[in-house]
Amino acid sequence: MLKVQHITQKLYTVSQVKKGLSGARPGIDPRLVKWCRLKPVYGYHDGLILEDVSSSIQIIMKKILVIGAHPDDCDILAGGCAALWSDRGDEVTFISMTNGNAGHHREDPPELESRRRDEAARAAEVLGGRYEILDNDDGCLVPDLENRLGLIRRIREIDPDLVLTHRPNDYHPDHRYTSILVQDAAYMVTVPLICPEVPHLETNPVIAYLFDEFTRPAAFRTDVVVDIDAVAERKWKALDCHQSQFYEWLAYNMGPGEDSVPTEAAEKLQWLKATWSEHLARPAASCRPLLLETYGSGRGGEVIFAEAFELCEFGSQPGRDELRSIFPV
Repeated sequence: MLKVQHITQKLYTVSQVKKGLSGARPGIDPRLVKWCRLKPVYGYHDGLILEDVSSSIQIIMKKILVIGAHPDDCDILAGGCAALWSDRGDEVTFISMTNGNAGHHREDPPELESRRRDEAARAAEVLGGRYEILDNDDGCLVPDLENRLGLIRRIREIDPDLVLTHRPNDYHPDHRYTSILVQDAAYMVTVPLICPEVPHLETNPVIAYLFDEFTRPAAFRTDVVVDIDAVAERKWKALDCHQSQFYEWLAYNMGPGEDSVPTEAAEKLQWLKATWSEHLARPAASCRPLLLETYGSGRGGEVIFAEAFELCEFGSQPGRDELRSIFPV
């Protein structure tokens, strides 16, 4: 927990909002909320604070926005960090650019979409964030003007400090076009005459790419890597919420086959770990040198599960220390 040296009152930070007195957590009397400028003290944005007799202070430091193509991409690639961000008081929002209605081999698309919305909501609850699923059909996402303007508006409304998304070189067209849409929105979120009905952002958020192993035209460059071993069980439980994917569609499409999936819930989770552990351990193995540099030779050499990110040049460009402060390192 951060130590507050420049505020003499006992204060409880409930949210971090740049524009307007909103965002207080449920149960907090809005009459007790006042405005406080935290930036000179912490280097972060303005915040809402609650006068209280509590001896503790919880700082909601950052707003994190993860934009994936499908209603499980965010969980797979950033679920551990989402749990860590949530634990330290940050606000985490997942957006799926598609509704996931084609990610199956036998489900009716409308029913599948409904299932996936429910699965995503439950996964977000496990991780301590919230999930938004847009209405684009799975497999049909295109980087057109309508989607770009919609994303500009949503990024402005959330006003994130950090945006995470796929890289533009990827096997799946929805992943590629999600990345392109984020890139196309990056600078435009600061332009007042674009979508003037939504106040523009004063500064571009930091943008970073989620980990992948594709090499052409360029391999992933690790700028930040985060040890998520402490919250690995929560990430597994979040992935377990996506029953239609891991136990049905992906088992069928990627192997080892639906017949290998147990029927009992506890056994399913163990099957998930056994089947996906090697895949989810790849970022740590691939980024071991930076793990050693970040956490030291002891802890850095022992990390099993990590999540890695590459800074995108289209967003704000923080220094190395500032970049690490944004991530839960």
